[in-house]
This record gives sequence, C-alpha cells and structure tokens, in this order.
Amino acid sequence: MFDWDRLRNTSSVHILTRLAEERGMPTADCLAGTGLLPEVIADPDAAVTARQEVMVIRALLTRFGAEPGLGVEAGRRHHLSLYGPWGLALLSSRTPRDAFEVALRYVDLEFVFGRLSLEESGRDARVVFDDRDVPEDVRPFVTERVMSGMRVLSRELFHSVIPVRRIVFQHSAPVDTTRFVNVFAMEPDFGGPANEVVFDRECLDIPLPQASEWARKTCEQLCRDLLSRRRVRTGVAGTVRNLLVRNPGEIPDQTAVAADLFMSSRTLSRRLNEEGTSFRALLDEVRQMLAEELLDHTDMTTEQVAARLGYAEAASFIRAFRRWNDCPPQEYRLRGIRAGARLPQLV
Repeated sequence: MFDWDRLRNTSSVHILTRLAEERGMPTADCLAGTGLLPEVIADPDAAVTARQEVMVIRALLTRFGAEPGLGVEAGRRHHLSLYGPWGLALLSSRTPRDAFEVALRYVDLEFVFGRLSLEESGRDARVVFDDRDVPEDVRPFVTERVMSGMRVLSRELFHSVIPVRRIVFQHSAPVDTTRFVNVFAMEPDFGGPANEVVFDRECLDIPLPQASEWARKTCEQLCRDLLSRRRVRTGVAGTVRNLLVRNPGEIPDQTAVAADLFMSSRTLSRRLNEEGTSFRALLDEVRQMLAEELLDHTDMTTEQVAARLGYAEAASFIRAFRRWNDCPPQEYRLRGIRAGARLPQLV
C-alpha cells in the first residue's frame, strides 16, 4: 500500500504549478486547500506529502484535464539535475541494471505514486508501473507523468544505449497523441493489460557512457553543491577537490590529478601542504561527504555505495567509514533513520 503521507521532494509540485501558471491559473489557486505556500514549493530543501501533491494534481485537472497528454507534458520536465543525491547515484551507475536497481528503490520520493518494477523474461526486459493505489480520477495523468518522466530521465542517463521496443498504457487513447509521439518517439499502445516499457534484456548490462560530457558536468555540479554545504575550499585544494568529484565511481588518484594540473605529484603534495592539507585528506573529505549523502538520502546498499566511491571491495569502504564516523555504514544509517534525517532534502 502506497504511503500517502510520505514526504517527497517539492520539485514535482513546483512543476505542476508552473504548468498551471503557463495556462493562466495562479499558483495560489493550484495550492488551495493543501496548506502549502508558494515560497515552500520553491524551496529545494522543503518537503511535501504525496497527499498534498495529489490535491495539486486535482486542482490542475479540474481546469485543464481535457488537454491531451498533460501528464506527458509534466513528466518531460523532470530532469536528473533536480534530484541531488538520487541523481548523483544514477549518474555514477556503471550499467543500466545498476541504475534501475537504485532508481526503483528510491523513485517514490520523487514523482512516482504506486509501484515500479523491473521484470525480465526471455529476451525482454519490462519496466512496469502498477497504478492500482493511485486514485482513479488522477490515474491517467499520474501514469503519463511517470512513463514520460522515466523516458526523459533514461534518455539523459543512458543516451541512446537502450532502444525501446514498445510502450503500453492501460488507459484509453486520448483524442490527440502528438505529445506522446514527441516524447516516446513512437506511437504507444493504449488499453493494454499493464503500463509498461519493453526493451531488449541484453541492454541492462551494457556499460553506461560515463565519459558523457553532460553526465560528467551534471554529476560534478551536484557534488560541488553538496560539498559547498560542508566546507568551502579555495586555491589548489579547491581545484583538487573539484577534480575528485568530477565523476564518482572513477575517482582519480594523485598522479592523475597532478597531471591534470600540469605538475608532478611531489609538487602537488608540497602545494597542498602549504595550504594545510593533503591529497589523502581531500580524498577522504570527498568520499565521506558522498558516502553520508548516499546513505542518508538513498536506499543504496553498502556495496553499491562502495562501488560509487571507487572502492574495489566493500570491506575497504567499511574500514574507512569507521575511521570517519566511529561506526560502520549500517549503524550510521540506522541512527539517521531514528533521528529523522532520511528525508528528501535534495538539492
């Protein structure tokens, strides 16, 4: 059963109010009865409940529900850059299978109501959206938003790695499917037995294009935003730290960083020492920050977090984490849950 009082990121409600504003509906009207203020939904560190979000959807549909593909339009505005640690976890995934595993465990705190699952059978892989828990009056909109949002996020993450063979919706076809075709690059099937996206199973294990310039820059910016909350660094130390967060999962060693800065490892060590730090200290700082963010704000396993941070084995990561926090990762996570830290406070 879906938890309608669970806290979620405000970005989805913000997107909904923007859709309303573009169609002449004031934000205040869109939020009527929710108890939400415009300044709250514009705050990336705030949270709303799923129940409040459904009320906003109903207000939007009351005025514009006859517009074909409105849910598709909402979904296509969801981008990885909105989702802080969750987006970071996806961007640093090694394969689509790895990314799907992380995404499906955490996506209900973003823009999904109901349940997403990945099914494999023969040569097919299917991402299925079970919308039975979604109220009937908003179900088509929500389903369109989920399917469209997944398509946009996967395109940003996978680029052209995964060619989709079929997209199916359970609800009836709208009078105009132009938006669907524009987003999905195909005519979906309507009135099907399930909401699903079907593609070749073998695509799940294709290495992701980590060298993608868009992915690299977005991931780096997310990391910089997170690091800026902890401690601002300037000089050579700041430059080194920026290079270390450029692509989590492939964190460079000191020799590589020194080469990027056109200096020897010895010179880099001396320059950092003059600034009161060291390469090891900066590497620990970056890994500790990323580890804590991923443990606090995603459901990734210890092994998955270790892989994101470039550790060859989880045991090495656990030893390092004990050194940073005087406890293993799982104990740290349990403390955060008890203290209420694991809320969707995403950048």
